Amino acid sequence: MLGRTTTRQTAFRTVLRTALRAIPIPAGAGMARALVERNSRAFKHMWVILVSGFFEPVFYLFAMGVGMGSLVGEIILPDGRAVSYIVYLAPALLASSAMNGAIYDSTSNVFFKLKYAKLYDSVLATPLGPRDVAVGEISWALIRGQLYAVAFLIVAWATGAVTGISALLALPAAVLIGWAFASVGMAVTTYMRHWADFDFVQLAILPMFLLSGTFFPISVYPPALQVVVQASPLYHSVTMVRQLMIGPVTAGIWVHVAVLVAMGLIGTVWTALRIEKLLLK
Repeated sequence: MLGRTTTRQTAFRTVLRTALRAIPIPAGAGMARALVERNSRAFKHMWVILVSGFFEPVFYLFAMGVGMGSLVGEIILPDGRAVSYIVYLAPALLASSAMNGAIYDSTSNVFFKLKYAKLYDSVLATPLGPRDVAVGEISWALIRGQLYAVAFLIVAWATGAVTGISALLALPAAVLIGWAFASVGMAVTTYMRHWADFDFVQLAILPMFLLSGTFFPISVYPPALQVVVQASPLYHSVTMVRQLMIGPVTAGIWVHVAVLVAMGLIGTVWTALRIEKLLLK
């Protein structure tokens, strides 16, 4: 009887394992946390690299928010309220901080591990599989983006750019932003051939950062260009965080959330399939 039960359990596990492997993600990636722990231990000795990407949005906050804020004056919100320019700018730069942390880690760091360090080949010698690699690296990039967002929020609060407790709502939003950009960033990285290809990443990130409603309302653009800007994932990120931090929160926020969730899901599945193809070829 015991042998028959064991045989049934083995057969059930085999069927279950086969079914899970047919599902792109997150099933089949249950040990991804081990890779996150590995990265956290590694970055204890490379903390300068970890914090390097945090400073860019902070410099923009002081240069634009503090320096030019006196020249710009107040910004009128959709509900008619007027806020100082630095208060208007801070949510956009917080969203950009989450994006930067996720992008930096899911692109250049992953590329080095994949193409030069051959880290993932060693990982496959452990119980971890390709999908653990995908989910683990995306999770770590997301965490890095969240660290940037938290650090930026503290700096913004110290400069008076944060005016209320509602700003804490931006931190869960930063998790969503980090997931969206980390997953797509890692998927794109799997197609990179050499370091020069990362120029295309910067070519996409810099205009998106400057033109996605970060520094001024997109209403200043011609209507045709507004449509293009509204297709940017950073525009959805900035608008979502800005509504959460300074209001007004409208029903349209769910559109921004849906766009980022869809981006995260597509990017995660895409990354998992690409990593599996590269590591098991």
